[in-house]
Amino acid sequence: MLNCRDEIMALTKQLVSVESVVNTGGEKMIAQFIYGKLSAFPYFQENQSQLVIEQTFADEVERHNVLAYVKGKKGNSNKTLILMGHMDTVGIEDYTQLKDKACHPDELMEALKQESLPEDVERHLNSGEWLFGRGILDMKSGLASHIYLLKYYSEHPEELDGNLVFLAECDEEDGSRGILSALHTLKDWKEQLGFHYIGAINADFVSPRFEGDSNRYIYKGTVGKLLPSFFITGAETHVGSCFEGLDPNFVAAELTKQINYNPELSNEAFGESTVPPVSLKLTDLKPGYTVQTALASYVYFNFFIHSWSPKEAMEKLREQAVIAFQRSLSIYRERAKQFSALSGEPLQNHPWQARVMTYEEMDSLLVQEHGESYQLSMNAFKESLLLDTSLDTRMFAARTVEEAWKWMKDKSPAIIMFYSSLYSPRIELTEKNREEQALLEALDTAVDIVQPHYQHSIVTRNFFPYISDMSFVAISDDDAGLQAVIRNNPGWGSKHFVDYEAVRDINVPVINVGPYGVDAHKKYERMELKYSLEIAPNLTNTMIRQLLA
Repeated sequence: MLNCRDEIMALTKQLVSVESVVNTGGEKMIAQFIYGKLSAFPYFQENQSQLVIEQTFADEVERHNVLAYVKGKKGNSNKTLILMGHMDTVGIEDYTQLKDKACHPDELMEALKQESLPEDVERHLNSGEWLFGRGILDMKSGLASHIYLLKYYSEHPEELDGNLVFLAECDEEDGSRGILSALHTLKDWKEQLGFHYIGAINADFVSPRFEGDSNRYIYKGTVGKLLPSFFITGAETHVGSCFEGLDPNFVAAELTKQINYNPELSNEAFGESTVPPVSLKLTDLKPGYTVQTALASYVYFNFFIHSWSPKEAMEKLREQAVIAFQRSLSIYRERAKQFSALSGEPLQNHPWQARVMTYEEMDSLLVQEHGESYQLSMNAFKESLLLDTSLDTRMFAARTVEEAWKWMKDKSPAIIMFYSSLYSPRIELTEKNREEQALLEALDTAVDIVQPHYQHSIVTRNFFPYISDMSFVAISDDDAGLQAVIRNNPGWGSKHFVDYEAVRDINVPVINVGPYGVDAHKKYERMELKYSLEIAPNLTNTMIRQLLA
């Protein structure tokens, strides 16, 4: 067992002290700090070309990744293991009056002692075995562990039969531009240096899965994340004649009720289930107040997958959308009937049917009907939208669908389904090749060796349950699954693009061995010292020795 606690603790505090909130200048500062730290290692002073700091590309924010590699001298193997982790954090606004201390753990903990705290927070604060601060858990302590191991093997390359790559990436908390940019450097090294990537170890945080859960988890592979989105059109009317039209918000509410928290949309694989979808936005698209009902509404949901492809997910969501639409019309007609009986006004019969289509289906229909005029007009519209920097990828997609809808000849109420943001691919490890077999065997061996040194159970599971950059070093989806994302994202190729082929070029099995703690992204974010600074680094180191010895 490496005696690494004190050094990783000191390095963790140094990293946390650099405020590196995503989409701010702090991302540039943390990259420069890490680059400077690694530049001081004698190995990289002698091998300067093996350490690089690189700006991300196709990015609106100036920020950088830091990459380095150590070449082993024990043998001539080209086997290469990647140690990866992100440098950015979420914001610090939740610390309110303690914002100035959020990135200074010792000062923060002293200040917290003066506050009225939840019982478990107070117990951890006074135990001497927990450290608080923004990014301390997510995930600068994990990154510090990787830097420590990189330093160790830079001093002992004779212990490696193969190569160790270090990657500190930016922008994990938003658009993953860091890892997507870094893929090209990893590919260059693969081609130019002959690296054979056999696996990747991420160091993102792990937490209890439920109250009272004392296990410490290691995750093989990761959950996939989609953002299914729905453009819902109604039939506009004056509110004083409400049954002459159909309020799209009414349909949107029923759709949200149908999809939100629906266990039918939890994806089970290998005995593990994703949490069901939950709404992240529900709005109409009226620019301001009028006494007309809205023309359209917009809803999108967080959607996790383990084994379903994006194509399968859309098919399942279409079924739910049809159910919701049919129920909306049924309730609408029943209420119209009741009001007619109550008021004596004649009952109005509308021929509306539940109409649900994908963006790809609508776009293909409009190309058939209007040809080049439609395509040229939409391209010009997207170009004009790009000038509005206030639009994120999600609203850009919604406005594009709204514009395309204007070309539809049949404007009876409908739901248009699409994806409006980044797809983070799912990764499943099934021992389907030698690399996966070797990585999983090394993991099992590491747990067996390290477990006796720790009181709590170290448990492996199949899917990291949070969004992470692990999604961008391998792909389990086939081409049909990826095409469902590409063809159904209205902003694809203009506002949004991901080079999934670059991911497939690397395509390494990945696991997560990270620090343990609670309340990531919250004011009381904290990590347990024993596991985070001793156990997790030694688990990773044991795997390195199993794979590259």
